Amino acid sequence: MSHPHPELPDPPAPPRGGLRIVALGGLGEIGRNMTVYEQAGRLLVVDCGVLFPETEQPGIDLILPDFDYIRDRLDDIEAVVLTHGHEDHIGAVPYLLRERRDIPLVGSRLTLALLEAKLTEHRIKPVTDVVAEGDRRTFGPFALEFLAVNHSIPDALAVAVRTPAGLVLHTGDFKMDQLPLDGRLTDLPGFARLGAEGIDLLLSDSTNAEVPGFVTSERNIGPVVDEVFRTAQERLIVACFASHIHRVQQVLDAAVANRRKVCFIGRSMVRNMGVARELGYLNVPEGIMVDPKELDDIPPHRLVLVCTGSQGEPMSALSRMANRDHQIRITERDTVMLASSLIPGNENAVNRVINGLTRWGARIVHKGNALVHVSGHASAGELLYVLNVTKPGNFMPVHGEWRHLRAHAKLAALTGVPDDNIVIAEDGVVVDLVNGQAKIVGAVPAGYVYVDGLSVGEVTETSLKDRRILGEEGFVSIVVGIDTTSGKLVAGPEIHARGAGIGNADFEEIIARIEQLLRDAAGDGVNDLHQINQLIRRTVGKWVSDNYRRRPMIIPVVVEV
Repeated sequence: MSHPHPELPDPPAPPRGGLRIVALGGLGEIGRNMTVYEQAGRLLVVDCGVLFPETEQPGIDLILPDFDYIRDRLDDIEAVVLTHGHEDHIGAVPYLLRERRDIPLVGSRLTLALLEAKLTEHRIKPVTDVVAEGDRRTFGPFALEFLAVNHSIPDALAVAVRTPAGLVLHTGDFKMDQLPLDGRLTDLPGFARLGAEGIDLLLSDSTNAEVPGFVTSERNIGPVVDEVFRTAQERLIVACFASHIHRVQQVLDAAVANRRKVCFIGRSMVRNMGVARELGYLNVPEGIMVDPKELDDIPPHRLVLVCTGSQGEPMSALSRMANRDHQIRITERDTVMLASSLIPGNENAVNRVINGLTRWGARIVHKGNALVHVSGHASAGELLYVLNVTKPGNFMPVHGEWRHLRAHAKLAALTGVPDDNIVIAEDGVVVDLVNGQAKIVGAVPAGYVYVDGLSVGEVTETSLKDRRILGEEGFVSIVVGIDTTSGKLVAGPEIHARGAGIGNADFEEIIARIEQLLRDAAGDGVNDLHQINQLIRRTVGKWVSDNYRRRPMIIPVVVEV
């Protein structure tokens, strides 16, 4: 197997007649999916998604792929192909289109509709090309064929990419539910047909590669949802992804059966369900929906609220309800159903929300105590099936953390893919497909680009380190006035602390020490402000560490007088 290495060199020039593949996100992580294909100097991008921040990235809204690899070659991009409408596959498109607005966007009807609604908020009118399963398109040297795949959002597609260097199948996210709610099966005959033609490289979803067997059918959730509805005493609050149209449909069906009204809460939920309803992917029975302004007029036992927040997002409707920071107040007779699985890294945030809701007496139904969600990703049994029917010459696991990629690689080896033809890469690793052989040839930068409010890319790892220190240890500021001629102390020191757990009275000892330090420095002829800053920082930092075993941020402020 090919293994990534931190010392990989810069890649050579693309091979003549070969196909270059560079993942700028989605390898070693769940999210930020973006893969760049290069053939004869032209580029094809498959997906362009975001990654959601974790607790060690305070203040960050979104994490984007690093576009530096393609920034100087935006005019070489033939198209951006979008496999489905989840944020980790389409969320970064607005930021890419800021750099070139006329890049053609290719995807299914629902995928592009969800994206266009998002782009409206960014005041971008895109160039789009709607495709469906069975369609074919050619963009430069890339001949594309689209195949239906079943996922936790309707209209998901796999894409086969035919190039002079060979045939690539990029599955996108998929599973093999044999009884999908919309009747749309993953196109295994199509996969097998491509396998018979000869797939030179398979890139396949790895999220559930460690999970044995097959994913439970979405239909099995229906009776459980019905039971939750029947046993709910008063209001029922359902939290799920704003893109999970199938789950919302099950909620609507159960609401009709139990004579309840439904209200969507949260901007993204209202927007996405409006798009799905308009396009016919969501069947909303007449008279079932109510406006949030009408909630007080409906008896609690006749009401269902569908909202976001199943991942514990701090500003989501459910989190705000748990914190008593929302117009909807949780009571002891409410039932809350978390109808989604946990994205890795969100466990603590979700548990905080569950505990917050439980504090107010609500009954909580979640995946841990009821079958209220099934994964949208194929388990090991399904992945083996796909490997066997496609019989790829080379295999590259994508969409997963390291453990998922390695587990998927082992499955490929079991089906007979030679070890030398299994490429385990990470973000930024450059893979060339030449003469039927895929191999790692180098690496390009593919770091995190942080979105913080209106700033994109301005927050650095150093900034985040400072935020973590401030959040965990607080800060201590020391203000002094220095005579620029003599270097003597003429004002202060004044010490202020926030979040450091040190009272003002405790600073008397260190104030005297700073005064002596500055007298000694002036006597030695030290009047450089940077040197004085460093002397104060080291002295105060050591004193705090020795006396309190803490490491707050030390901020000297030296004013020239």
